[in-house]
Amino acid sequence: MTTPFPFTAVVGQDDLRLALLLNAVSPAVGGVLVRGEKGTAKSTAVRALSALLPKVDVVSGCRFSCDPAAPDPACPDGPHEPGAFESRPARMVELPVGASEDRLVGALDIERALAEGVKAFEPGLLAAAHRGILYVDEVNLLHDHLVDLLLDAAAMGASYVEREGVSVRHAARFLLVGTMNPEEGELRPQLLDRFGLTVEVAASREPDQRVEVVRRRLAHDDDPAAFAARWAGEEADVRRRVVAARELLPSVRLGDGALRQIAATCAAFEVDGMRADIVMARTATALAAWAGRTDVLAEDVRQAALLALPHRRRRNPFDAPGLDEDKLDETLEQYGEPEPEPEDDDPDPDGGGGGGGGRPPAPDSGGPEGPADGDTGARPEAGEDGEPQPSGAGSGDQQPVRATEPFRTRVLSVPGLGEGAAGRRSRARTEHGRTTGARRPRGALTKLHLAATVRAAAPHQRARGRSGPGLVVRRDDLRQATREGREGNLVLFVVDASGSMAARQRMSAVKGAVVSLLLDAYQRRDKVGLVTFRGSAADLALPPTSSVDAAASRLESLPTGGRTPLAAGLLRAHDVLRVERLRDPARRALVVVVTDGRATGGPEPVALAGRAARLFAAEGVASVVVDCESGPVRLGLAGQLAGELGGTAVTLEELRADSIAGLVRDVQGDRRAA
Repeated sequence: MTTPFPFTAVVGQDDLRLALLLNAVSPAVGGVLVRGEKGTAKSTAVRALSALLPKVDVVSGCRFSCDPAAPDPACPDGPHEPGAFESRPARMVELPVGASEDRLVGALDIERALAEGVKAFEPGLLAAAHRGILYVDEVNLLHDHLVDLLLDAAAMGASYVEREGVSVRHAARFLLVGTMNPEEGELRPQLLDRFGLTVEVAASREPDQRVEVVRRRLAHDDDPAAFAARWAGEEADVRRRVVAARELLPSVRLGDGALRQIAATCAAFEVDGMRADIVMARTATALAAWAGRTDVLAEDVRQAALLALPHRRRRNPFDAPGLDEDKLDETLEQYGEPEPEPEDDDPDPDGGGGGGGGRPPAPDSGGPEGPADGDTGARPEAGEDGEPQPSGAGSGDQQPVRATEPFRTRVLSVPGLGEGAAGRRSRARTEHGRTTGARRPRGALTKLHLAATVRAAAPHQRARGRSGPGLVVRRDDLRQATREGREGNLVLFVVDASGSMAARQRMSAVKGAVVSLLLDAYQRRDKVGLVTFRGSAADLALPPTSSVDAAASRLESLPTGGRTPLAAGLLRAHDVLRVERLRDPARRALVVVVTDGRATGGPEPVALAGRAARLFAAEGVASVVVDCESGPVRLGLAGQLAGELGGTAVTLEELRADSIAGLVRDVQGDRRAA
């Protein structure tokens, strides 16, 4: 077994270590979400925390880690007789991103339940994590239904498995820790709110600290056991301090003054609901206990706000988490009351402190982890006002313009029935949703179709020697329910950034429309990609990703100017889809082309664009053309492009209107009729 990197040897990352230790002192705080770039010791710090937790007493032989002092009366392995117990270290259980629902909550043997009436239950990861740590690396990549199950269990302290009227319940109280890289996509605000605390981590820019990170990492890799032995004393000190803080926690007094500051702070920052107030109160109490005090001070409330509120301040997916510390200080001062001064013999005068208060031992400690071409056009291009546009690749460039305010768009969906990743856009066969039929299970049975199973078993009852009231069911009789839900798609934006699009600041409205569609993609759990074309070439501004806010950021800085290499943009998009089909063949694509339909530069630019568009039509790729042409005289080129793509065109104004409901479905219907 490998020796983990010591918690106290992590260099820097004071807020991360403090948030983890506060949850170790008081699991009721609600867990930690760690956000940050790759190579910043997120996973290392979390894995090292388990060594600092006190040992737990468990009932001997209980698969659900029942406490012998207060065993769970509903434990599937119970009832437990008083007596035999054992002590073992607290577990740290890792939930893989690709785990199934059965792996998380456990599996019920449906065949034995129907035939014998026996609740044969195989515990899942939630049971293994009871009274320990459940760690989810890259939690933002976890399927939504698994995140919902996970957070429900964390909130209720129990896990429920129900299959066709047969249910099992067991305790599941654990310290929930999730890590994520925001570049790979965000969590929904509702899920962010379920994490008690959040911290942002980043690699230090100080050369001396970076040198120390490398030195300790190399020393650990060369001889893990010897390195851990060097830090054993500091680890023991922190372990003892966690135990002492746990014992002191019930004696900590949260006065009316501190409660008033907590309520005023949450109101001032306009957080939704009351969960923030409760989390702040528990965090401030844990900070006081960690500092060895029995009174909550204003500095505890301030530090609790810095840990509990930033992720609850987001108003839309493109807002970065954060907190205005000047406003926080003004609020605390306005609603504060005189607080008792710490005594001279306070065991940790720096314990609950302001900006990075309550720091754990091992100051100055550190983390082990470490950041097209070719001209395609020939026809002179006229702008919206009839004036010719510059023809060079870089000539006529204009500064990026800001997007207009986003608006709610109608749903654009891919026709047919897919089998892609769970989402909220297009119809698909999924593990969750309404039941549409039954089939023989392929592999393990996950969703029983009871009626179909009974129908399959009923004709064979006499031959199987049935003599009692029970139904004799065999494995061949079991039927898997087929369900229909929604999937997430790959929404590939192909955006015209040429000079004609910049006429009369048209690009501002175009960007506003694309941002609106990006917001819709975020809410529907899609992957997005961004191809832009201008001058003489097309550029893959953002490869397909789950980070919708990254696409919005790239779009915001998009310059305009030059000719319109429409064919190059379409061909680049076609190449992107080809590669993505190899990586994720089950995820269907929706191509959104944002252009006025003009094509310029090189020989026969219009014919080239038409041939490129027909590649999408031949492969049945769902597409929509957002027609950006404006002014009294319109050429209708975007409509012609949509016809060659096998899609349909919609103007910027119609993007808001009810008339585009079912847009892609209508396009595909027209294609089939033709």
